Amino acid sequence: MAYRYGTRDQLSLFPPCVDDYVPRNAVVRAYDTMVEALDFEELGIEINPDNVGNPQYDPKAMLKLYVYGIAYGIRSSRKLEREVNYNVSFMWLMKQLKPDHKTIAEFRRKNKKALANVLKQCARMCLKLELVEGNTLFADGSKIRANASIKNDWTRERCEEALKKADESIDRILKECEDTDFREEDQPTLIKMQSELADNEVLKSKVLGILNDLKIEKKERINIVDPECAVMHSQKGSHSGYNAQVVVDEKHGLIISADVTNENNDYKQFAEQINLANETLQGKCSTACADSGYANTPELEKISEQGIKVIVPSIMQAAEKSDPFAKKNFTYDRERDCYVCPTGHTLSYRGTHGSDTRIYKTANNACKHCHSFNDCTKIKTGRVIQRLKNEELKEKFEALYRAPDSQRIYKLRKEKVELTFGHIKRNLKFDGFLLRGKAGARAEISLAATCFNMARMITIVGVDGIIRKLQM
Repeated sequence: MAYRYGTRDQLSLFPPCVDDYVPRNAVVRAYDTMVEALDFEELGIEINPDNVGNPQYDPKAMLKLYVYGIAYGIRSSRKLEREVNYNVSFMWLMKQLKPDHKTIAEFRRKNKKALANVLKQCARMCLKLELVEGNTLFADGSKIRANASIKNDWTRERCEEALKKADESIDRILKECEDTDFREEDQPTLIKMQSELADNEVLKSKVLGILNDLKIEKKERINIVDPECAVMHSQKGSHSGYNAQVVVDEKHGLIISADVTNENNDYKQFAEQINLANETLQGKCSTACADSGYANTPELEKISEQGIKVIVPSIMQAAEKSDPFAKKNFTYDRERDCYVCPTGHTLSYRGTHGSDTRIYKTANNACKHCHSFNDCTKIKTGRVIQRLKNEELKEKFEALYRAPDSQRIYKLRKEKVELTFGHIKRNLKFDGFLLRGKAGARAEISLAATCFNMARMITIVGVDGIIRKLQM
């Protein structure tokens, strides 16, 4: 069988233009059209071709480069520099501009706030294209590593221990210097001792600065590389990172808003994230749904007060344990202010815990003599029930979750919202932030969410459909 062989030395009299190398239905053309459709003035990026001085790279081209790079897991400035020199689709996108890695990194650093607003405009485009309805929203969070090691985390105890060691080292070195001066005036190790002394004094000054920051910011711990990140606990262990939050629409699972927080859980995030999504939609959704990690009654109430149906299970509901002695099986008697257990014993009010929790217990060792003692509780003094100040409101949300229509919506949650983090982490290779600080992390997650939306839009209407719709 004959073979076809290529050659790198063949000359061409009329070489084709770069545009001929990129097919009309290439994905890169959709990203090009999407960025062109953005309002850069609203983003906060100035477009002024009449600026004097050394010419800058076109801001639109720089944003296209960064967004398209993230779509294929290429985020570092050095890797993007390599692509604009060797990758044809990047050459076409940049119109053969070849910024170096310093220029790419500087654009990203200077425009963090603007980059964080790209998703908002993208979501509003989807709303105009009728790809987003804004009726039912799903919220979810996931922990992503920060660009800082957990080894750089300092607590008050670690600072005090380091100060103690530094003081001991300084005292030891000073004593050795005095002994050396006394014995031999020309001791050669004196210079080394002075250098070691200076190092310990610098360390002491640094630790004192960290202690001062902990006191001013009223924190238990601080990371000296990225002070805004926090220690996150996940299935993969503990690491310094951020808790990324997204809110998606039910229709096609497109992301409406994305944010980052340094809270280690989602407990206080529900109202803030749903309100952020409603702000992007410029209206209110009809239903807001999330998992039991968001089950904070005051937070749910903030959304419910706006006339929005809230579907969030309590932790006990999510566990789905068929326990006959669960709290829901205890009857509350409002007139007597007590609980009655399934076997008929009374749990009377015994005091408060904190400002919003009332404690109810059995009297006279009633539980100890009950035949269900080990099944209900193993506490020798008897079963304890806690009733929150807003217990009735909590029960209302639990009842809402149990409704058949709510169960249908809640079953959609996994396929709609958890898909987003799977795509971002696996397909976009987004396993950690490159920028430090909440502003930088927020910019990165916003662009990653934009790329997810573009991938979904291409799947739904195709490249030609996106280009045609956006150009209209």
